[in-house]
Amino acid sequence: MESIKNDITGGIIAGVVALPLALAFGIASGLGASAGLWGAIVLGFFAAAFGGTKMQVSGPTGPMSVVCAATVFHFTGDIGTIMSIFVLAGLFQISFGILKLGKLVKFIPYSVVSGFMTGVGFIIIILQLNPMLGVEGVGSTIVAIKSLPTALSNINPTALIIALLTLTILYLTPKKLANIIPPALIALIILTPVCAVFSLDIPLIGDIPTGFPEFIVPSPDLTKIVSIIMYALMLAILGSIDSLLTSLVADSITNTKHNSNQELIGQGIGNALVGFVGGIPGAGATMRTVANIKAGGRGRLSGATHSVFLLLVVLVLAPVVSYVPLSVLAGILIKVGIDILDYRLLKQTSSVSKEDLFVDFTVLLLTVFVNLIFAVGVGIVLAFILYKMTAPKERFEISFLDDEKIAAIKGVVYFGTSSEFIEKLNSINTDFTIDCSNLSFIDISGIYALEDFINSSDKKVTILVSKKANLDGFRTILKDSIKEV
Repeated sequence: MESIKNDITGGIIAGVVALPLALAFGIASGLGASAGLWGAIVLGFFAAAFGGTKMQVSGPTGPMSVVCAATVFHFTGDIGTIMSIFVLAGLFQISFGILKLGKLVKFIPYSVVSGFMTGVGFIIIILQLNPMLGVEGVGSTIVAIKSLPTALSNINPTALIIALLTLTILYLTPKKLANIIPPALIALIILTPVCAVFSLDIPLIGDIPTGFPEFIVPSPDLTKIVSIIMYALMLAILGSIDSLLTSLVADSITNTKHNSNQELIGQGIGNALVGFVGGIPGAGATMRTVANIKAGGRGRLSGATHSVFLLLVVLVLAPVVSYVPLSVLAGILIKVGIDILDYRLLKQTSSVSKEDLFVDFTVLLLTVFVNLIFAVGVGIVLAFILYKMTAPKERFEISFLDDEKIAAIKGVVYFGTSSEFIEKLNSINTDFTIDCSNLSFIDISGIYALEDFINSSDKKVTILVSKKANLDGFRTILKDSIKEV
């Protein structure tokens, strides 16, 4: 009974966190707030029921909303094709799970993930500049940048003030209060009635249909089949990566291990069904999942409860939600974009190798100005080529000495072996020392994997490094755990 109570509590808390984000991501996608809500409801329920991470809460996310917006922009007005793409994306994810491709995410270099996430953060910020200024938003980064001078000349000062007030609330809400009520919800609760009472002349969400959505039969325009497959693959791959990264976060907090292939199947089922109700696809959502876990949620019931909570909001509070100002949602999304930026690497650029930085910034630029999946693909190939060109031609080896109190590392640790490296360290059941005196090369993927392991481990870990070793970045980032010999 206690676990059921905790799951219900966690689900309600996750639902409270999800509400403003679902509205904001729905608007950002170009399909409207109700699309965000129904995406959260349907995906959240079915991913919880069939996924491989029991405490994960799923719904529209920042990265997925960016691709949704690009899809809607490319197929403007063709709802039948857009929903077909969402269904196909879900079917692709199901096939990924059946083919057991979930484990491949751990081979993506950190520099690629970092550049990709930072790029997504910039896209979200850029796309919300127009709505923040009270001007109609667009679905393309380049179009948004080009339209900025026009937007500035047609600025709605009231909308800008409301957006800035939203950001002020998001950043200045006391931590104790933020732990009880999400700041984004506080902004909605305060600013929506203020705008309504004073009849401020700013764009609003507008009418949200009450009751259940109409069933949509996806009807693709087969003359555009290549583009349909491309956008569906983009959503499927991105949704898979986004979900599995959140699964890893859930694992680290709860000391559990998710089933990555089952997670992809659950996400795929949810995203495929979203296309039949006019919602937008999504992924495992880190903020909502962490909120659920912190509130005690550990089982599938928590994700389902989150969906039921949002369903009640749609059925009961839709008329109230229609008065939410778009500039409030723009402020919320700009904060989301700022939070997605990978400050971990950005703050440590002087300690990161030039090869990793080159990959990171290449992926960042391609993500913002070209295409998310193209950026990831180029980044992976580029990282592999640079690794082959610069790393010593040695194999990774690890041996355990003195009853596992010493783990001796030899050779090369890079994005292709960092997962194996950490798995072997996880098998040690005592305080231990990692002897890196024969470590000849380690990239940023290996360094951060080791740092995460040390930070999350309940064992005391010391790292031995030779003073002669050319591992400056390794020394700087892991300085608190390193002992030179």
